[in-house]
Amino acid sequence: MLFWIALISVVVMLSAAFATLFIRNYLAAVAAISVVSLALSVLFVVLQAPDVALTEAAVGTGVTGVILALTLRRVGLWKIEKNQQKET
Repeated sequence: MLFWIALISVVVMLSAAFATLFIRNYLAAVAAISVVSLALSVLFVVLQAPDVALTEAAVGTGVTGVILALTLRRVGLWKIEKNQQKET
């Protein structure tokens, strides 16, 4: 059972990491980075390291995601792109 949880966690981490490379929207990339960190914290729980998992979840998902999102806002890349067509 733990093997399958660890395997799913690794697959989620790898797919979110590759998604981070190919996503054009910066805010979505920050969310994908947070998913990588959250899956890593699940993997730490499976490996029976709950203190490390709690730290990874708090710092990796929470603090890092907020800092990256605030940086995007400060730099001016916070905009969510919408595909709107102008009527002429």
